[in-house]
Amino acid sequence: MILIATCTLPYSIMSLTETAQIQQIITRSQHPLVVVAKHGGIDAFASAIGMKFALAKMNKPVTVVSSAPVPKALGRIVIGDHVRSDLPNMRTLVVELDTRAVQATEIKREDADGRIRFLFTPNVGTWSEQDINVSTSPYPYDLVICIGASDLAGCGEIHTAHADFLYRTPIINIDHSTTNEHFGQMNIVDLTATSCAEVCHNLVNELYSEIMDEEIATLFLTGMIAKTKSFKARNVTPKTLNTVSALIEKGARREEIITNLYRVRSVSTLRLWGRALARLKHNVECNLVWTLLSQQDFLHAGAQDDDLLEVVDELIFSSPDAEMALLLYEDHDRNIRCILRVNPPHHATQLLKSFSPSGTHEEAHVRLQNMSLVEAERIILDAFTQ
Repeated sequence: MILIATCTLPYSIMSLTETAQIQQIITRSQHPLVVVAKHGGIDAFASAIGMKFALAKMNKPVTVVSSAPVPKALGRIVIGDHVRSDLPNMRTLVVELDTRAVQATEIKREDADGRIRFLFTPNVGTWSEQDINVSTSPYPYDLVICIGASDLAGCGEIHTAHADFLYRTPIINIDHSTTNEHFGQMNIVDLTATSCAEVCHNLVNELYSEIMDEEIATLFLTGMIAKTKSFKARNVTPKTLNTVSALIEKGARREEIITNLYRVRSVSTLRLWGRALARLKHNVECNLVWTLLSQQDFLHAGAQDDDLLEVVDELIFSSPDAEMALLLYEDHDRNIRCILRVNPPHHATQLLKSFSPSGTHEEAHVRLQNMSLVEAERIILDAFTQ
């Protein structure tokens, strides 16, 4: 089932059904852009790459972009560089000079004081201001598909750097969160779904079922397994399990997904896990588990910051009764960073609202400056007991 919260489209297709409207706008797109939410995790990335593969089978050149790195575990399942970290050359400045009456015999360029000057030498006569036209080229993308973002700010640096583009381009907003602000012209927000991957499967299966293949099915199943912790989440429904069955029938490689998400770990990640689990603490009243990692821990483990999300996952798996998992770590600049992962009905960004967090209702990120790990631990834990 596709849930459409709002629908604002050109008048020529307003008479079509909601499903047909989505199909029409995707079909008309010449170059769609898929944007992954900054804190979307494996679910959002797998969904985005799955949508890229699906649209590519419709002969559409698709670009996927995210300001966050692709999770290591997903990189073991889908081979290749499918996600860009930025969008350079979004628009070109076009300067036109009318040479029908006056020809240019020489063109020079001068660079000085942060300015570029072009000097046009005429063969005879001169030009006036009316002979010059300055414009910008169109944006290279005509449709944006946002996956896993509650609002435009959830797109991270893509929104910061290209806000004008996002406001001028039609957006299909795909999510399953109750906190979604329905910021798109078309909002496919299914509150009964467990993951963005489940929503994307339902969309592709309803509109373009003939293009679903093994690779796309594997990616959508990857997102669902990652988001539900291998279907241990409370919101798993019979509808979800029916979707899983349909994906496996299409060739989704479940064993490969399980192996790469949960069984294959680098030595550095295992070392970092060991250090994190050795310091694991538990507050029974808050149903919270947490741990601390210093820069020395990273150095001794030979690990990097992108190993941290797998550490948070391990905290949750190691403490099945806990509803919240908190990781505090020291980054390269000696700032303290916090990652909070929660289960419903808790709201991660609300719990840490006094620290101006970024993230979603499921996962919040905070940076604290000019304090030690122990000091950060104290003030963060105070927020849970107030």
